[in-house]
Amino acid sequence: MSRTAFTASTLFLLSGAASLAAATLPDNWREWTAVQTPLAKIGALPGCDADASSLPGIYQRTVGLYCGVRPEGPGTVRVLVSDAALPAYHFRNGDFPNGAQTALHLSDLGVLMVTTYENGAPVYQVFKEDGEEITADDGPLSAEVCAQCHIDASCVNGQCGALE
Repeated sequence: MSRTAFTASTLFLLSGAASLAAATLPDNWREWTAVQTPLAKIGALPGCDADASSLPGIYQRTVGLYCGVRPEGPGTVRVLVSDAALPAYHFRNGDFPNGAQTALHLSDLGVLMVTTYENGAPVYQVFKEDGEEITADDGPLSAEVCAQCHIDASCVNGQCGALE
């Protein structure tokens, strides 16, 4: 998706990032529930030289994006959900409580792609496993790139993919 294809709603979602500048990765993220999704079932995204054409579009884009960060590809993944967000996550209703609620843990990269909610709107941040925020201004670790993928047809208010 090009920058010109950004919708007003995507720009609105990104505008929330400034108000969450002080948001931190919760200390208990390691205790969050690892949910079963087609992505989690695979266990790892394929390497950069693999044919990912049989995967859903959002996963294909994820592989492409993170090959720019790690030449071997994104590697091992887990989808983590806080206890407070489990009901909304399972109902796929987009009604998440405020705060950091879901994360795509790219363990081979040592990073978590975290979706934090503020008044119902998802805001995207990237953290190292030690809690250091590393959300970039542009590129594969930016909130803008996260938002571009999270408006995929398979996503509901920032929650992407299907449940198993």
